[in-house]
Amino acid sequence: MDQLAGVDRALDEMLVQLGGMVLRLSSPDVTRTAEERRALACSVNQYSVCAARSGDPRVHQLKVELEETIKPHLRLVASR
Repeated sequence: MDQLAGVDRALDEMLVQLGGMVLRLSSPDVTRTAEERRALACSVNQYSVCAARSGDPRVHQLKVELEETIKPHLRLVASR
């Protein structure tokens, strides 16, 4: 049982590191093209699938932050 807990902790640590990398890639300075944004969305979605099985709160916080990066930004347009 200790081995399984150790593997679980190691996977959580890897997910935290991976989430940090994907978060850095989510910067508009890095992902400029539509193709890069699509690749980012795929990475975020795959991360979210893996994070759903984690019990580590850091992994879930990164999941939330990453999902926010791919949401479209709404702009307020005023007409006269």
